[in-house]
Amino acid sequence: MIRVCALYRFAAFPDPAALRAPLLAAAEAAGIKGTLLLAGEGINGTIAGTHDGIEAVLAHIRGLPGCADLEVKDSAAETMPFHRLKVRLKAEIVSMGVAGIDPTREVGTYVAPADWNALIAQPDTLVIDTRNDYEVAIGTFANAVDPGTASFRDFPEWFREHRDTLLAGKARVAMFCTGGIRCEKATAFLKAEGVDAVYHLDGGILKYLETVPEAESAWAGECFVFDHRVAVRHGLEQGEHQLCHGCRMPVSPADRASPLYEEGVSCPVCHGQRDEATRAGAAERHRQEMLARARGTAHVGARFDAALRRDDR
Repeated sequence: MIRVCALYRFAAFPDPAALRAPLLAAAEAAGIKGTLLLAGEGINGTIAGTHDGIEAVLAHIRGLPGCADLEVKDSAAETMPFHRLKVRLKAEIVSMGVAGIDPTREVGTYVAPADWNALIAQPDTLVIDTRNDYEVAIGTFANAVDPGTASFRDFPEWFREHRDTLLAGKARVAMFCTGGIRCEKATAFLKAEGVDAVYHLDGGILKYLETVPEAESAWAGECFVFDHRVAVRHGLEQGEHQLCHGCRMPVSPADRASPLYEEGVSCPVCHGQRDEATRAGAAERHRQEMLARARGTAHVGARFDAALRRDDR
């Protein structure tokens, strides 16, 4: 089994560019693949490899300023879920686009997965899913508000526009996301907007699915992840969703049974958005990818990794 490790840490990096080459070298030496993002506000990413290789990279990251207490979320995959290693410099490790938001200075109250159900069951708790629409569509918590955003950058405007309606009759706000990074930044944003009673799920959905028994769970569906597994379910087992190469959206077994689904070409969401020439080109590329996969080569990598490239994880 391949160890898959999701991580992030908000920390002050005065010169993130100076950290890139040593981190890349350490990850390459350890045989690690995946993506790591560096910015002035910290580090974020998901990597995969052997247990010892992951431990070597984590030791390097924990040696970075403010990262000694780095926590990670582990899961496993039967095959390597990434085709390459990337260490990228970004303006933000999670893109919100609001100046002055600093989770190291002010953030919401962390809620352990074991205590989450009781919090969101209270009728005067406003529960917000801070993820994007395509993620919410395949799984979320009961009674959670879906902002319907296409990007995390849309979240601040959405909240400001609907604030009065959202907060009416509510004593507190509880937010969640995949691994914790987006809701940590979202709680910092709400605190800056003057909302005092703000909570978020510690470790995100991934930690909840890992630690809360399915029989006691308030989660319904699967959780989208940013690697080739596409989605996971309780116990962090790989889910049933796949990724459409046409629109990069997750497709369920029901979607794949539709006459509008064509593997490697389109799904029911994007079927009518592609002309015949585009569809023919995609079909030929998919054929070549399948041949490359049968030969054990990595022709599929460039497109699959591009399809999973998101800046608002």
